[in-house]
Amino acid sequence: MVVAEGRPNGRRALQRPAAHVTAQGCDSDMSTMVQNYVGGEWCGVSHSETLTVTNPASGGEIGRVPLSTGTDVDKAVQAARSAYPGWRSTPSPERARVLFRLKSLLDEHKEDLAQLLTTEHGKVIAETRGEIQRGIENVEHACGIPSLMMGDTVEQIAEGIDSASWRQPIGVFGVITPYNFPVMIPLWFWPYAVATGNTVVLKPSEQDPLTHQKIIDLVEEAGLPPGVLNVVHGGRESVEAICDHPDIAGVSFVGSSKVAEIVYRRASATGKRVQSLGGAKNYMIVLPDADMEVALDACAGSIFGSTGQRCLAGSVIVGVGDAHTEIRDRMLDTASSIRLGDGLEETTDMGPVISAAHRDRVVSFIDQGVADGAKLSLDGRDASVEGLENGYWVGPTVFEDVSPDLSIATEEIFGPVAGINRARDIDEAIGMMHSSLFGNACSIFTTSGKAAREFRYQAGISMIGVNIGVAAPMAFFPFGGSKNSFFGDLKAQGKDAISFFTDQRVVISRW
Repeated sequence: MVVAEGRPNGRRALQRPAAHVTAQGCDSDMSTMVQNYVGGEWCGVSHSETLTVTNPASGGEIGRVPLSTGTDVDKAVQAARSAYPGWRSTPSPERARVLFRLKSLLDEHKEDLAQLLTTEHGKVIAETRGEIQRGIENVEHACGIPSLMMGDTVEQIAEGIDSASWRQPIGVFGVITPYNFPVMIPLWFWPYAVATGNTVVLKPSEQDPLTHQKIIDLVEEAGLPPGVLNVVHGGRESVEAICDHPDIAGVSFVGSSKVAEIVYRRASATGKRVQSLGGAKNYMIVLPDADMEVALDACAGSIFGSTGQRCLAGSVIVGVGDAHTEIRDRMLDTASSIRLGDGLEETTDMGPVISAAHRDRVVSFIDQGVADGAKLSLDGRDASVEGLENGYWVGPTVFEDVSPDLSIATEEIFGPVAGINRARDIDEAIGMMHSSLFGNACSIFTTSGKAAREFRYQAGISMIGVNIGVAAPMAFFPFGGSKNSFFGDLKAQGKDAISFFTDQRVVISRW
């Protein structure tokens, strides 16, 4: 079994991942060896180098993941290329039926997937349930592909001439996804890619690959033909190979802004279409007329949910006028009461961060903020959990009056660290937001429709929340930022996904 230390009695046990995931020379009998999935077969890689997958709550090893080479990526691409003609010619309703079956299987296995995801990622079980549901919603939306791919027609555009357009698939796509939402984010991309008739090479995060490995088992059960979806594991070499491969038509990427820009430039330089989603520094502006209970719950959930490891986390709260003192006091009280622990425990409020390296990175940001003279009102650097002392813990952390030039104000920390600032009026608050190089999401808390409309009009940010802390669009709307949070033209999900994975063919006819 793949379990976490400290599992409450009575929980339904997860089944061992399929037989292709087996223990090979690891320290624990709970450790599993991940494999690539190419042409409908589980297979090894061209050399033996691997990385450890850990349970972040305990620090214990639960798996090993291989580091694929360019040769391994090419093998997957060739499998995808071979499968493409047959899959492209498959009628779109038949492609949709495979996804309908997958949606049903994901619903059936939702709780097992959530427990496995919490074990390898660390976020609390309520959050992993929510993540899996959001992923399922994308599969569900992609099931409507016969309608989503409809083109347009106009007759008699000139004497005896009609015109029509069709959307057609393009070929093989590469999908590169991060650790923070290892189920949902891949499902932003590959279901739409395969629904539209393309084939895919997926490179999931090497830090938490086990849950999506289980999803591939369900994909097989749903009846997706061999080679339509392929999975390669690894790090930088496999990412570079996907960006450079001449038989890959486009790349979807999510990660830090630094890497997102590199992927965008490198992949587009070879003629690929690219959607590359980066990092964020999201502002939440609280006006004096806001419902403070609503604002507090939303802001706290945004900052500390998923231990701050999401691109929609609100990392800066700006209290306007009299709202500043109240939201600051309430936030400090709430943050101080957050319970850290194993995410599988239903009473846990916040889990660990993904790795020891990332914990150290978050702590270094806090150290730098203190060294730069920012006021540290709540310090989470020495957090620990009894019985799980080897876990990767960072407690809720709050800075006040953060100067806009400090690193904690300008860089994405990706941890449970908040900055609380004061503004005289909404214009000053919006000006603070506009000073950021990022443009992923923002939120306003107010009971004034006029203020909310003006904020929406002036924000200049792609995803905007009104009395919402996490401005996450549903599957039928596009997901993606602006400024240094996004590189490309077409975003994830919604109509943009259909446009990204297809090309229009316009036919002008005279008979």
